[in-house]
Amino acid sequence: MSLSVFLELIEIKAKTASVIPFLLGMCFSQYYFHQLNLGLAIVFFIAMFLFNMVVDMFDNYSDYYHADSASYQQQTNIIGREHISPKLVLTLIISFTVVSALLGLWLVTKASLPVLWMGIFCFVIGYLYSFGPHPISSLPLGELASGFTMGFMIVLLSVYINAYQVMTWDWGTLGRIFLVALADELWISNLMLANNLCDAQEDEDNHRTTIIHFIGKKAGLIDFAVKNVLAFTIILILPFLGLAPKTVWLTFLIVPFVYKQNKILFKKQVKTETFSTGVKILLVGSVTQLVTFFIGMLF
Repeated sequence: MSLSVFLELIEIKAKTASVIPFLLGMCFSQYYFHQLNLGLAIVFFIAMFLFNMVVDMFDNYSDYYHADSASYQQQTNIIGREHISPKLVLTLIISFTVVSALLGLWLVTKASLPVLWMGIFCFVIGYLYSFGPHPISSLPLGELASGFTMGFMIVLLSVYINAYQVMTWDWGTLGRIFLVALADELWISNLMLANNLCDAQEDEDNHRTTIIHFIGKKAGLIDFAVKNVLAFTIILILPFLGLAPKTVWLTFLIVPFVYKQNKILFKKQVKTETFSTGVKILLVGSVTQLVTFFIGMLF
C-alpha cells in the first residue's frame, strides 16, 4: 500500500476534526486554568490520533463488506478501488487500537479514572460509528455523534489531561468547556452533513438512512447554513463570558469565505466537487478560531 493510498484510507483530509479540538483544549486549559501538562498531552495526542485513524479505517472496511451496491464496493470504496487487502486493513485496525488503548491506560495511571471513563465512551462511539447492522454513520444520529464526540469530548479530555490537578467536575465547568468547543462541534457535524448531502442517492442505494433520508436535501442545506451561523454566534459571546480572549472576534474575518462555501454547496451536492466545502469550512473556521485564541493568550 502506497503512502497516498494509506492517507486516503485514514481520511487524512478530515483529521482537522481531531487535531484542532485537541489544541483548543490545550489553549483553554492554559487560558482558564493556567495549567499545562505537555508530556501527558503528547501521549494523549498520539493515542487520540491513532484511534481516529482506526475509526476512519473501520468505516471504510465496514462500508466495503456491507455494501449492497457492487459498483460502490469495487469502484468507489477505497479498499475495492485500490485493491487493498481487507486482512491488511483489519490488522492495522487491531494494531492501532491496541497501541491507543495501552497509551490510554497509561494516562489513567497518571491522571486517574475520569480518563478511563471518557476514553471508554469515545472507544464505544468510535466502533459503533461503523459497526453492526445499523452503524451510527448510517443513521440520523451521525452528525450528533461525530460533533459531540470529536468536537466536545476531545476538547474535554485535552482540558482534563492538562488541568486535572485543579479542574473540578461540576456542571459549570462542563458547560464552559462545552461552549468553548461548540463552534468546532457544529463545524465537525457539518462535515458529516455535507458528506451525507453529497452521498444521498448512494446512501439510499445501500439502505443507509442518514438524516437526509428523513428531512430531505433542502432541509439538510438549511441545517448546514444555520449551524454555521450558530458557530459564529457562539464565538461572538465567548469573550463576554470570560471563556476566550477578545481576539477570537477576528474569526469573523472569514465570514465571506464561509458564505461563499455555503453558496457552492447549495448549488450542487456532488461528492467529488462540493463535499470539500464542509472540509474547507471546518479547516479554515477551526484553525482561525484556534490561532486567534492563541494570539489573545500571548497578549
